[in-house]
This record gives sequence, C-alpha cells and structure tokens, in this order.
Amino acid sequence: MKQPIGFIGLGNMGLQMANNLIDAGYKLKVYNRTAEKAQPLIEKGAELADAPADAVTPGGIVITMLSNDDAVESVVLEDDGILKQLGKDGIHLSMSTIAPSTAEKLAQAHQEVGSYYLASPVLGRPDAAEAARLNICLSGNSTAKERVQPLLKVMGQKVYDFGDTIGSANVVKLSVNFSIVAAIEAMAEAFTLAEKNGVEPAKVAELFGETLFSCTVYKGYGKQIVEHDYKPGFKLSLGLKDITLALQTAQACNMPMPLASLVHDQFLAAMAKGRGDMDWAAIALEVSEAAGVE
Repeated sequence: MKQPIGFIGLGNMGLQMANNLIDAGYKLKVYNRTAEKAQPLIEKGAELADAPADAVTPGGIVITMLSNDDAVESVVLEDDGILKQLGKDGIHLSMSTIAPSTAEKLAQAHQEVGSYYLASPVLGRPDAAEAARLNICLSGNSTAKERVQPLLKVMGQKVYDFGDTIGSANVVKLSVNFSIVAAIEAMAEAFTLAEKNGVEPAKVAELFGETLFSCTVYKGYGKQIVEHDYKPGFKLSLGLKDITLALQTAQACNMPMPLASLVHDQFLAAMAKGRGDMDWAAIALEVSEAAGVE
C-alpha cells in the first residue's frame, strides 16, 4: 500500500494533479479552502481534511498547489498549518509559483523542525495537468527529491532538476512566465502592425507558428490573440502576480528588466479595465486598443 499523501489546493491545476495521483493508486488526504471543490476526489476515495494540518501524515509527504505566496505561507505557518504536524523527515512539495525569497523562508522554517521543503513549480496549463503532461522544475535536498520522484512522474512528463539551492526552481519558473508574456506582447505588437497596414493578422500568426516561431507559445497564444479568445486558462490577475515577483527578484540582485517593466504596466492597465479574470493573453488588447484597432 502506497503511503498516504497530503494534497492542499484544489484549483484548476491542483484538482487535476490530485486526480492523477488517485488514479495511480495513491491514498490522498485533501484540503481546500472551498471544501466543495474536493467532492470529485472524495467520490474516488480521497479523505477530506478539515484543516491543512489534518491533511498531513507525520514524516510523510504533503503537496501544495496554491495561488500565491500568502496562501502558501498561511498553510505552512499558521496554527492549523502543516509545519508542526509534518515533523521530522516529512517533505513539503511546494508546486506553486512563488518568490524565491518566500521559498527560502519556508525552507528555513521546515529545517528547524527537521522536515524538508522542496520547490517544485510546474510548467503547463490545466489541460496539461489533466493529461499528466506537466514539465516540473525542482530544487532542494537530494534525499527528499528521490522520495518524491514517483509522485512527480505521475503528475508530469519530465522533471528538470536545478540543484540544492531552494529558490532556484522558483527563479526558473518566473523566468519562464516572463518569457511567455514577453512573447504575447511581441505577437500583439507584430499582429497589430500587420493589421494596421491591411494584412490579415491570422495569416501572420500562421506564418509565425509554422516557420521561425514554431513552438507551443507562439502557436497557442498566437491563435488566441488573433481570435480574441480570452476565456480564462491562466487568469490575468495571476499573471500580474508573477511578473511582479519577477521584477522583485530582479531588483533584489540589481538587475534591470525593462521589458518586464513594460509588460507589468500592460497587466496593470488590463486590471484597471476589469480584465483580471480573463486569460493573461488579454494583455494583447492593450496593444490593439492603443493602436485604435477594435
């Protein structure tokens, strides 16, 4: 019988990841602030916890997939949090996109009680999570990393190990998300330039996606931009959170990121217009609107 695993955070990503673990035969103890979201997992045999600490097996493994730094800190450090319950040799596999500094703070707290904190943010949207096709970044203690490998193989297609320094995986994830939104901004400007000069944007997107920029980001987001399809996949409000974290991380090491600053302002403008629940590709609307293109 495989050891019980705690899983905290059952949003669009976490629910799919937890479901894959159940399908692989793992017994789960799950917690979500909105308990109703756990119902599909309960029906498949998961146990519902009343508090984060109740999802933890002492000395075992608990996974968190939460929306931001405050949520992760709360689940770990508050009185009903996981830290004291996890105890010696327990592992917290933190799969959220958070600041490296937050990861390092939490790792220190875990070390003080004899448990391990692993940074393990993921690359992929809910459909990739459902299909267990996530790419997973990982950093932290090597012994702990070995223990979680079977779980990571269930949830993702490949693990990229960035060494023992806790915050490394978080830096990489922020770098990836910055690169995605920079590509969205670049496509929005390129497609709008074409449209302003009488060229059909869809044809430009087709050229990009089939030639020099034949990759997931340009194909997927290029299609969204030209079709004005901004149904939420990854919310724009979360994109603002991530680009803000990237800028804060850069500031901490005295690195200017002028392009990140520009994109950050596009996110702020979109938020001011009430677009926070749209897909983060909706920052492209800031470009077309500034150009007078409907």
